[in-house]
Amino acid sequence: MPHNTSTSLWRPGNLLAAFGVLLMKGSARLPLSWSRGIGKFIGSVVAIIFPYRRHVALTNLRLCLPELTEKERKDLLFRHYQSMGIGLFELAAAWYKPVEKLEEWSTVTGLEHLEAVAESGRGALLLTAHFTTLEISGRLLLNKRPFSCLYRRPDQPVIAKAMTEARKSRMNRVIHWNETNDLIRALRDGEFIWYAPDQGKRMKYSAILPFFGVPAVTNTATGRLARLGKAAIVPFLGYRDAKGHYHVEIYPELKDIPSEDPDADAVKINQLIESFIRKAPDQYFWLHRRFKKRGAGFEDVYAKSGRGK
Repeated sequence: MPHNTSTSLWRPGNLLAAFGVLLMKGSARLPLSWSRGIGKFIGSVVAIIFPYRRHVALTNLRLCLPELTEKERKDLLFRHYQSMGIGLFELAAAWYKPVEKLEEWSTVTGLEHLEAVAESGRGALLLTAHFTTLEISGRLLLNKRPFSCLYRRPDQPVIAKAMTEARKSRMNRVIHWNETNDLIRALRDGEFIWYAPDQGKRMKYSAILPFFGVPAVTNTATGRLARLGKAAIVPFLGYRDAKGHYHVEIYPELKDIPSEDPDADAVKINQLIESFIRKAPDQYFWLHRRFKKRGAGFEDVYAKSGRGK
């Protein structure tokens, strides 16, 4: 069904969403240290009183990090809720705070890898994953190197409008996830595209492949897109350290992707994302049902059970 695109405040939910956007703009005026503290507090309250998708997140952690004890996983999940709370303020800062205020708290390394690709005349898929710091790390990288983004439009029209405006005001262009021809054209034009393929979605180019050793629906289109767009694949990771400092680390081009085996390419990308997650496990988006819709023969790991309560 088509999304409702009306931003009229008289429509249900729009007034509340508009108020939320105003709060975001207001929170962007706060010092980052304050907003992190408030976000951490909000995340702690949610974890204790209304732990949204707690069962999903714990299931993911049991599957992906079996080496941890149950207490260690629950402690990690609590820190993840705190990171989600902080992430709300980081998103507001990414959209509405002057970038010079963000740069005081950040370090970007590996820009030479982007320069090497740019000098070759090619575009690039800037490969990352869904961390709570995704928006703020993208904003910090954007200040060093212009790029476009691939995104999925939120269902809420007011939020979608705010997101699109914030990104269009700074990026070369915003490309919806199913506008493949526009994506390939941008890559062939030498553009860099912010790209996060780690959330499993059944589509034409997907397969059941290991993620932390567990079968999961996996995007196998990354290598194909790079080939069609004659583009490089350059990974980057953005995370927040214990002192609240943001690090954006850009890695060398993945020169062995694409290969003749898209599934093998996707496994390598999964392994790369796994290494990113281990670096900042509390900041990865564990609330996503990463192991859903795997098809016949696979257990529904999110079915409620006694241990998931």
